[in-house]
Amino acid sequence: MFFHIKETQYYARPERPDPVYAKKLQEILGGAHGEMTVAMQYLFQGWNTRGDGKYRDLLLDTGTEELAHVEMLVTMIARLLDNAPVDEQEKAAQDPLIAAVLGGMNPQHAIVSGLGAQPADAVGYPWNGRYVDASGNLLADFRSNLNKESQGRLQAVRLYEMTDDRGVKDMLSFLIARDTMHQNQWAAAIYELEQREGLVVPSTFPRKLEKQEVSYTFFNFSRGEKSSTGRWASGPSMDGCGEFTYVAQPQPFGERPYIIPAPPYIHDTLPAVMKGQRIDPCL
Repeated sequence: MFFHIKETQYYARPERPDPVYAKKLQEILGGAHGEMTVAMQYLFQGWNTRGDGKYRDLLLDTGTEELAHVEMLVTMIARLLDNAPVDEQEKAAQDPLIAAVLGGMNPQHAIVSGLGAQPADAVGYPWNGRYVDASGNLLADFRSNLNKESQGRLQAVRLYEMTDDRGVKDMLSFLIARDTMHQNQWAAAIYELEQREGLVVPSTFPRKLEKQEVSYTFFNFSRGEKSSTGRWASGPSMDGCGEFTYVAQPQPFGERPYIIPAPPYIHDTLPAVMKGQRIDPCL
């Protein structure tokens, strides 16, 4: 059950309208690493967590906060679109670089959403539930969460650098700080689970069933051997269960594949044609 508090979690008021920047801000709202994604990701992970406990609460607490960030961004975008000048695209087009990269304001902000935010990214691609990772394995999911927060903070920092509006910067400063916390909390949760389960996901699959002779082998598939100097090329494996080895010139384990011809009703290219023979297409 959710309750909506009418006040936003933090201020979301720009100094002045800026419809071109509103288009940019859509990325951290409805993009692959945006607030809509992390809100849905954490909530679905939490709702799908079987049983009770601190990890379920951690997910639902954070997912609920991310809904508040969605509201802040929607509010900010709407205010950036206040009194949007109709000639904004023409202004942007005066700078060839801006025209090429941004194309001016998003016309859908005026045509579709009535000067409001959209559940979409900065180029208008609709938000997609495929962005959400909720596997049921908390260690795998927390690692995904850490990545989402890392990418999201990176994008928010880039957006911070793209404006001189003090109101926008103030809100982004708050969101960036919360991303700092969230990266730290997922790292802490990952550490806890790794201490209990080990490094490799899933920990429940018997190691004897995997091809253990290649479990800790690094194959060099590029020219040169610079990769041989990495931590991954020698010494104890990170999970403590093996030793890294390095293969400079890996050879194939398998054989050259041969796939039998498909039956005639599939109408694939005939084996005779594949061998360079000609068939009569008039028969």
